[in-house]
Amino acid sequence: MAEQTDFDLAVIGAGPGGYVCALRAAQLGMRVLCVDRRATPGGTCLNIGCIPSKALLHASERLHEAQKDFATLGIDVTDVRADLARVMARKEKVVGDTVKGVGFLFKKNGVTFRHGTARITKPTELEIDGDRVTATHIVIATGSAPIALPGIEFDEQQVVSSTGALSLPEVPKQLVVVGAGVIGLELGSVWQRLGANVTVVEYTDQIASGFDRGLCTQFQRSLSKQGMTFRLSSRVTAIEKNPSGARVTYEPVQGGEKQTIEADVVLVAVGRRPVTDSLGLDTLGVTLDSSGRVQTDARYATNVDGIYAIGDVIVGPMLAHKAEEEGIALAEQLNGRAAHVRYDAIPSVIYTQPEFAMVGRTEEQLKADGIDYRIGSFPFMASARARAINATDGAVKVLACARTDKILGVHILGASAGELIGEATLAMEFGASAEDVARTCHAHPTLSEALKEAAMAAYDKPLHI
Repeated sequence: MAEQTDFDLAVIGAGPGGYVCALRAAQLGMRVLCVDRRATPGGTCLNIGCIPSKALLHASERLHEAQKDFATLGIDVTDVRADLARVMARKEKVVGDTVKGVGFLFKKNGVTFRHGTARITKPTELEIDGDRVTATHIVIATGSAPIALPGIEFDEQQVVSSTGALSLPEVPKQLVVVGAGVIGLELGSVWQRLGANVTVVEYTDQIASGFDRGLCTQFQRSLSKQGMTFRLSSRVTAIEKNPSGARVTYEPVQGGEKQTIEADVVLVAVGRRPVTDSLGLDTLGVTLDSSGRVQTDARYATNVDGIYAIGDVIVGPMLAHKAEEEGIALAEQLNGRAAHVRYDAIPSVIYTQPEFAMVGRTEEQLKADGIDYRIGSFPFMASARARAINATDGAVKVLACARTDKILGVHILGASAGELIGEATLAMEFGASAEDVARTCHAHPTLSEALKEAAMAAYDKPLHI
């Protein structure tokens, strides 16, 4: 007879991957423990990432709208300004309410949540702050942390990570952002709208690397019109702190003269690394790859029986919703159900204004793989709804297989792109063709009609351009 364990499943990490895995496993009848170093569940995303950043993005967007766009709509307002303390207080309330919601779900579903530092001592045993706990299965869902530049540590005051950039005590006059990815562009746009002069230094020759290159050009143009300055193909070589802030030195990647920028605050947003330290993985012999990620098979199992991993600690995009889907799939697999994640139908969104969203393949990827494709595009300038709401920046691009018409990728730059990408993701999940989407009735007037028109353009011709 097998030894009785304290839990059927122990999940280390209460972020989107971990807490969702714990909830789904509990719904399926398992005795579940979820442990996290934070006193509140939700991980980076809910506590110091996705949720607080979206609260700040929303507040700063409304400020920009009142200051810059209301006059266009025929609305006269004067002396509109932000009260940073109240903006931050609302952000904290949003975070607090959200993490309390996860705690409520734990109680509702019978998940035991424990605050502490966990170390795996055996394939079926954890040590949590000195206490021994046993579990039949253990899941590593410890997420990721910001990467610092070599030799430059975060002090979260003058040189900040995304964490510090969410809680600056005042609006910096000069903000330098190192990295033009999702985090750098989102938080840079927050502080630009709140009054900072923002310069973004990026190593590659485009912002939002990995997104559609053509739309990235439009995207950069939109952000530049709002006041952000970009230094592309540039490498930061030094950040020197001083009593008034910091001096950032950078140089062209291809060689050239070094330049400096004085900043009150420097946000370093050059990527994230998997968090696997202090888990005891080296002692257990759990295999990591060259990037420090836990290696797993298609069912999220490591090379050590009974130990699994999901989310940011394994290969794939570091996205909360990707981690959630893996958590659900793993919980269901452990309970004998068939479950999988379709990795070519995972959307990505940059929540700036305009928003930028994508799912599936880019043109560059299709060309590299030698796949013949057709392009259908439709500008929001030609959308009646977009004109009515003063949101004409951007376009929708649909990429479809030239032979089968199957949708291979969708790219949306514009208002509500993060919501619109849901339809495109569903279409790809069900293997839809461009014609399928084009022949689906869309309400008028809506922004979603732009997706319909782009799909029409991919298989035949659009109507409204």
